[in-house]
Amino acid sequence: MANITAAMVKDLREMTGAGMMDCKKALTETDGDMDAAVEVLKKSGAAKAQKKASRIAAEGITKVAVDGNKAVVVEVNSETDFVAKNAIFQEFVQTVADKAITVDVEAAGDGEDVCSILDMKAELEDKTLVIGEKLSIRRFQKVCGDVVATYIHGGGKIGVLIAANGASDDAAKEALTNVAMQVAAMSPEYISRADISDEALAKIKEITIDSALNDPATLPKPILADLFAKALDGVWTAEDKETYEKEKNNKYLFNFLSDAAKAALAGLAMENKAAIVDNKIFSGLVEGRISKQIKEISLLDQTYVKAEDGKQTVAQYLTSVNKNIVITKMVRFEVGEGMQKKNEDFAAEVAAQLG
Repeated sequence: MANITAAMVKDLREMTGAGMMDCKKALTETDGDMDAAVEVLKKSGAAKAQKKASRIAAEGITKVAVDGNKAVVVEVNSETDFVAKNAIFQEFVQTVADKAITVDVEAAGDGEDVCSILDMKAELEDKTLVIGEKLSIRRFQKVCGDVVATYIHGGGKIGVLIAANGASDDAAKEALTNVAMQVAAMSPEYISRADISDEALAKIKEITIDSALNDPATLPKPILADLFAKALDGVWTAEDKETYEKEKNNKYLFNFLSDAAKAALAGLAMENKAAIVDNKIFSGLVEGRISKQIKEISLLDQTYVKAEDGKQTVAQYLTSVNKNIVITKMVRFEVGEGMQKKNEDFAAEVAAQLG
């Protein structure tokens, strides 16, 4: 039986990052054979990874990689934000990004075995062994164009890619980097309003109409007057009617109406939806609200966050740099979006362990 020294344990720890007792146990099991001990720890790490498979990994970071006119963004998840800030984890995520830009796959994500696509199962198991909690290579996406730009925000919490054609000089690269920062901050859903499908526009209109009808205080005065008349005709309680008569000339009337009275008005508005929708004044209100929403969700229609006049749109900013620049692709990854987060309740966890 080999004499397992502290120096041997130290060396194995430095090679694998495993715990001291795990290293000592592996060396004892392999009679001091360092290579064999590494294999034991790897297998142990794989087993631990299997045990962690049901746990939630919704923290993590994004990283990017650029190769000429190509760029990729990846998201790799961990269980805790503490690990996400760990240098070993961050180096691993960069390795994932560097690998993702080389594969002949444009994008992969939830519901796919991203780890297998990147052929990184062994590396993932190794890092699970070193770090000690569940890790997951969640997704990646690539873009390509005459010019590409990337931006990482919040230490990796948000990763953005922009690709464009029409120019590739330094001014274009700087402009796209600024636009990537805009995407990170303002989270547009589309590049331009032309990218919004008819179905999506119809849904926006439907939601806008219903939200307006359910908020009677914002309706045009002629429509609201008609709703008041209907409410007074046997819908409102005597108390609601009295309040209305007393405060009807007060511009803050809705502050005095009961919740039930306001709900009744909304109900009447929905009952008369067809007639109200045909009203030209209401149609103008709806179109104005839709236009405002499109400006918020369409990148090129958004107000450029660095605009000195506070009015210049992103489209106008790009034109001022080079009128030939055309954005072709936009990608925004935010860590954990759409994922279930672990609800940390340490008191309950300790009680469960004690009980």
